[in-house]
Amino acid sequence: MAIRRLIENGFDAEVVPAAGAVDALQELRDGAFDLVLVNRVVDADGTYGVEIIEQIKADASLAGVPVMLVTNYLEHQQQAVEAGAEPGFGKDALATPETRRILERFLS
Repeated sequence: MAIRRLIENGFDAEVVPAAGAVDALQELRDGAFDLVLVNRVVDADGTYGVEIIEQIKADASLAGVPVMLVTNYLEHQQQAVEAGAEPGFGKDALATPETRRILERFLS
């Protein structure tokens, strides 16, 4: 919930949650998004975030949407970037100015 508060309060943006990969892809196809944040592992269905990023980037109609992986693990961040994601951030860094700068590129 801290990420949601950061985005909704800090950037006056709306957060649209998704229950898993299928739900996320459908939401993306149904609307316009400035940025997609994906957890390293999706709580609802256990899907790995990098898999979702790969599915988004493999879909020509969605490939242009900026995506970031939210994880503290640098090796997973690297995998996400290799899959086409923007460099993301970890939950441990939510309160840092650097995370705010990262998000400002897409949410300002």
